Amino acid sequence: MKTQNKAMGGQVLLTIFTLCMLYSGARAQLSPGIYDKTCPYLGQIVRKQVSMALKAEIRMAASLIRLHFHDCFVNGCDGSVLLDGTDSEKLAIPNVNSARGFEVVDTIKAAVENACPGVVSCADILTLAARESVYLTGGPMWRVALGRKDGLVANQSSANNLPSPFEPLDSIIAKFQAVGLNITDVVALSGAHTFGQAKCDVFSNRLFNFTGQGSPDATLETVLMSDLRTVCPVGGNGNVTAPLDRNSTDVFDNNYFKNLLQGKGLLSSDQILFSSDLAVNTTKRLVEAYSQSQSLFFRDFTCSMIRMGGIMNPVNGSSGEVRKNCRVINN
Repeated sequence: MKTQNKAMGGQVLLTIFTLCMLYSGARAQLSPGIYDKTCPYLGQIVRKQVSMALKAEIRMAASLIRLHFHDCFVNGCDGSVLLDGTDSEKLAIPNVNSARGFEVVDTIKAAVENACPGVVSCADILTLAARESVYLTGGPMWRVALGRKDGLVANQSSANNLPSPFEPLDSIIAKFQAVGLNITDVVALSGAHTFGQAKCDVFSNRLFNFTGQGSPDATLETVLMSDLRTVCPVGGNGNVTAPLDRNSTDVFDNNYFKNLLQGKGLLSSDQILFSSDLAVNTTKRLVEAYSQSQSLFFRDFTCSMIRMGGIMNPVNGSSGEVRKNCRVINN
């Protein structure tokens, strides 16, 4: 019976994966089984390393998925966010002193290289690490399309244009559409804020001397606002963090969406998905649906992650490389 259930579960994952890949138009070079012969234990290796990292610091789960998001939105999912150097995306405004998890990726890469040297790209390792971060904290499992090559250049200027927590909803939607993602992807991927932390610097503008009555920013629930004013006092340390979802800080679930219905979205870019005028005809319905059905959220989040992982990568195929060290190109 267990074998039969496992087989049925695998078939469901395959069906979901196929439908999402068809929708995304992801390139044919990507395939879940591309390393089956050349690195057959890849999945187990990545899961073990991510599990160890989460035992050391559970917050790392959110950091790894954020790193994957920031990678895919710049040059496609090519591992460019991992590169060091003067034009490093790590130095872009959304990443500097904020993006985390690079040492974990290095550790995973070393373990993978020890098992199958020169085979698996850093871009694929980061994609798998994001999946494991979700799964190991209670979220869904999905099949990951693999076969990406690592990019040869970083793009700091494009990284400076990543979707921002300070932007209005129409701007965020436009940035998603620019990389081939839609409104469902905006809402579903925002659900990754169900775990992790945010610095006072990115939400303290909502706590003091706020005069925008009628603005979605004004909907921050009063008890939460009072608590956050203690965490982030005027003139305080902007690097202090608060949980994006205080109800289940380290668990991947749908509480994030329940929070939005109560005015408890920590970031402005969270709350506008439910409270802004534009949300009425775009994102609000999805927020309500995900707040009522975790299984629906998990299904759509899975598809959105697969679609994001299929954002056109200009180095798919022969023009990229498999880096030996995720921080530098091969020379």
